[in-house]
Amino acid sequence: MKNELNNNGNKNRFAWIIDESKCLNADEVKKLRRTANKERNYGLERRKFSPIRNWFMIELGVNAGLRVEEMASLRHGNLLIDKTRSSILVTGKGSKKRAVWISPDFKMTCQRYIAYKKDFNYGISADDFLLNNLKGGKISKRALQKFFKKIIKKAGLSEHYYIHCLRHTYTTFLLKSSNYNYRFAQQQLGHSSIKTTQVYAAVIETEGKKALEKLYK
Repeated sequence: MKNELNNNGNKNRFAWIIDESKCLNADEVKKLRRTANKERNYGLERRKFSPIRNWFMIELGVNAGLRVEEMASLRHGNLLIDKTRSSILVTGKGSKKRAVWISPDFKMTCQRYIAYKKDFNYGISADDFLLNNLKGGKISKRALQKFFKKIIKKAGLSEHYYIHCLRHTYTTFLLKSSNYNYRFAQQQLGHSSIKTTQVYAAVIETEGKKALEKLYK
């Protein structure tokens, strides 16, 4: 995030935008998820856990929009996916906790992933890490980034994308599907200020772009 000086000579922490180069479009999301799903199937066939975990990493990113540190720190006890609940309890920046609501489809994906972990004899108790390493412990942010890059490459997508693009992508799609409900998106993402959420306006102003196409016609 860049800080720039405003007219009063003070730093403006919101003088930045999220442009389209930092977000996957709908076709790219499909390619990424399709590739990750193939990796999962490979892992199931060859009895390799890493491809299965990496598939869930992608699904977690596009369905919950978590920061990479939040993903690495998630434990099974943070998943609230029983009959009456569909959310993830996340500890974000400044140790602030928030509940991230998830869709019924992703809830089923979480349950499927837990079943896979159980089948591979990994711990699924409340204190066990969700995206564990092969020893069952906490996985590093660098490792998640590395695995993301591998899947991006296999999907034939631009390698300028980093794992944080999943959070940007989730945000833009969430805003569109919620009819630009910035307050809800702010709560989901854990932004301390709604101004941070509003920087995504540069990406999602589809109606504005359509208006430009009709300009002078």
